[in-house]
Amino acid sequence: MIPAVASGAGEQLLVFAAESGGGAGLTVNVFWVIIAAINFVVFFLIAYRLVLVPVGNRLSERRERIEQGLKDADAARRDRDAAADQRQAILNEARREANEIVLRAQRLSDETREKGVADTQAEIDRLRERAVADIDTERVRALADVREQVAELALFAAGKVVGETMSSEREKRLVDELLAQVAPTAPAGDERN
Repeated sequence: MIPAVASGAGEQLLVFAAESGGGAGLTVNVFWVIIAAINFVVFFLIAYRLVLVPVGNRLSERRERIEQGLKDADAARRDRDAAADQRQAILNEARREANEIVLRAQRLSDETREKGVADTQAEIDRLRERAVADIDTERVRALADVREQVAELALFAAGKVVGETMSSEREKRLVDELLAQVAPTAPAGDERN
């Protein structure tokens, strides 16, 4: 429609220019200037509509995609930095927990070793006391056996010397006297214990 109007207007201007009697010399034909201007505007509008608008839209879309890509890259960098910080925090926490576990294990090991040493020492002390008690019991029994044998020998010797039979009361009295005399000398011989 615009080209039809422009061509109709162009024809009328041609008729007007021919009637006005074209003079000699260099003249500016206003009709052709207006036609050229109209053609330029029409061509510009068509070019704007067909070329410049789609190109502008594509450039805008591309700019938006680039900006979005930059935003995404920035967000990814922040996420990566946050993940690295989180990973480092987790590693630090794991190291701290591992150190605590090692310290607890060492403490438990030390306590177990000390308890084992204390139990062993207590067992050694108990066995030593038991051995000392057994030795004392055996010593007392041996002394009792020795005293009994000494008493029998003394009675036998006394019976031979006296030449008479000993009664149980008399034997008992003589044995007690003999043991009373022997007893003070027995510990002196036992001083090695």
